[in-house]
Amino acid sequence: MPASLLPNVPASSLENRLRTELTVLDELGLRRRRRVLETPCGREVTVDGQKLLNFASNDYLGLAGDPHLAAALAAGAGQWGAGSGAAHLVSGHMQAHEDLEQALATFVGFPRVLSFATGYLANIAVTPTFAGRGAAVFADKLNHASLIDAMQLAKAQGAEVHRYAHNDMAALARLLEKSSASSKLIVTDAVFSMDGDLAPLNELFALAEAHDAWLVIDDAHGFGVLGPHGEGSLAHCQLPYHPRLLLMGTLGKAAGVGGAFVAGSDIAIDYLLNCGRGYIFTTAAPPAIACALQASLSLIAAGDNLRARLQAHIAQLRAGLAGLPWTLLPSETAIQPLIVGDNQAALQLADALRQRGLWTPAIRPPTVPKGSARLRISLSAGHTADDLERLITALKELA
Repeated sequence: MPASLLPNVPASSLENRLRTELTVLDELGLRRRRRVLETPCGREVTVDGQKLLNFASNDYLGLAGDPHLAAALAAGAGQWGAGSGAAHLVSGHMQAHEDLEQALATFVGFPRVLSFATGYLANIAVTPTFAGRGAAVFADKLNHASLIDAMQLAKAQGAEVHRYAHNDMAALARLLEKSSASSKLIVTDAVFSMDGDLAPLNELFALAEAHDAWLVIDDAHGFGVLGPHGEGSLAHCQLPYHPRLLLMGTLGKAAGVGGAFVAGSDIAIDYLLNCGRGYIFTTAAPPAIACALQASLSLIAAGDNLRARLQAHIAQLRAGLAGLPWTLLPSETAIQPLIVGDNQAALQLADALRQRGLWTPAIRPPTVPKGSARLRISLSAGHTADDLERLITALKELA
């Protein structure tokens, strides 16, 4: 992105060029800086020496700091050691990985699962593997960056790529009807990470059926939270397993640990295992992570009370913020975006909240479209009603 901002900057000095581009990012309110947490992830954290109430994490069920998961992780390291030592297909696939994949498959109701070290890695493995030369990819314009990068990788190997307006099923239908591609993939987030809304999965599946297409679903923000027992967005939409479905779920958000998985039919997962570069050429995650995730699955399955508490928090926040000058997007998920618009104004609002002991990150382009900078308020079952009231009161005062 910076290079596109300054296409004519002379490259006489690499460091000077980078320094200039960073200065432009500062002026546009787009420069990013890391903050250092000095405490574990939780409802309250210490950040750069300041104690803050945390509305910035994706720890939707409050499991990241759960002592049961920490104990399972420690026990797994005691049994399996610190690392896997190799890629899954070389010598790094241990019994702990195998047990986790089988447990995940059972939990989401798919025949088979392949585990990955991160969701980003899983996404850039799936689309290019199933969309080669002669194929076509149809992607929602608000898909996560990893899905966009996956689409570009597919394009580089000869696939057509098409992007349809966000959740616009009529636009997608027109694109599918015009396509003569030999193979088609519809790719979408289930819960969109910056808007918090849900994709119309039933309509997407109907289009996939009508046009003999794969439907690739990234359920990073639905897994563990949606569905009768946290199975995810497909269960929430009462959409059962079908061989044309490929489901990706991440395990570092509601699951509280780390990693990801791709679920599909036996043949689809076997093909991904054999042809997916993002799976073949990377070291397997530490087996202790798999042990912690098995414990997490048990907590998710028994976590109806956590999901009910989260829903209560969502309702409380939406009622409390009604009537403010900023726009609260229509989201019934843990992701509650408050649109501010201007980059600097969003940063100033986030800073003002931080001064009041509240951590709500300002999200700016290119993560979101230009002119839609926002506070991304992330709610957790770990929060209390008093926590929500504190945030609501602060925003009302700042308004």
